[in-house]
Amino acid sequence: MVNRLLIIFFFAVVFTTQSGFSQTKEPLLIAKDSLQAKRADVLAPSKAAFYSAVVPGLGQIYNKKYWKVPIVYVGLGAGIYFYADNNKKYHRFRDEYKKRLNGTNDPQDPYFSRLDNNGLINGQRFYQRNRDLSAFITAAIYILNVVDANVDAHLMQFNVNDNLSIRPDLYQNEINYKQNLSLTLNYNF
Repeated sequence: MVNRLLIIFFFAVVFTTQSGFSQTKEPLLIAKDSLQAKRADVLAPSKAAFYSAVVPGLGQIYNKKYWKVPIVYVGLGAGIYFYADNNKKYHRFRDEYKKRLNGTNDPQDPYFSRLDNNGLINGQRFYQRNRDLSAFITAAIYILNVVDANVDAHLMQFNVNDNLSIRPDLYQNEINYKQNLSLTLNYNF
């Protein structure tokens, strides 16, 4: 039993040291790659999203998609404008309704003279709903700005070249000699 353990131990030590010394640390032949791979910045999507969250449109500038910046600011500006306009009209209807309840309203005001109390309440609800919808849409445009910058930065890292492409192909059918249109998927090595 002891002899067997000594033999197993001996072979284990011999083969372990043999395989350890047989490997070299540096390769003998170094092949140079003629194509240099561009290193992708893995932090680019998070940077773009952060920049867009801090200043709307800055993530699009970071991604070099300058044409999207006016779209972001027009969307945010329109949302803020409609929020402010609906809020102002909501307060006008609410203040007029409060004046009517107190009895201090001006009956000569042409804007509210044709409305009764139910009309004022309906106007308040209408403009309050539009104000809240404008705030929601403005927040959605802001979030979409951040998501767009993040997704755009992710898509910049994809390899888009002619090695993999889908192209339309027009060919003549050999049986009935009609033109056929198809899509071909090409992959070049």
